[in-house]
Amino acid sequence: MTERTITRADLADALYKHLGLSRSESADLVELVLNTMTDQIVAGNTVKISGFGAFEVRQKGERIGRNPKTGVEVPITPRKVLTFRASHLLKEKMNKSS
Repeated sequence: MTERTITRADLADALYKHLGLSRSESADLVELVLNTMTDQIVAGNTVKISGFGAFEVRQKGERIGRNPKTGVEVPITPRKVLTFRASHLLKEKMNKSS
């Protein structure tokens, strides 16, 4: 399996090739979509993309952790975390290709 990172430029290039938009319009569209998703996630909303998956914000409570080197217990403060749950369609596609 080859590992490759897909960048914003790659997404914009795909729009340019498949939709015939100009390069700047393609880049603007990618930025618009990502900024909209970011704004909704920051606001605490779930972003669902049909056939792809859902990005959700979860609140983690305070808990006690342990320093692995010293063994000293340390409180871990409450925080928000972003989780992604892949759709069943995406999971099926992933497992077919292996």
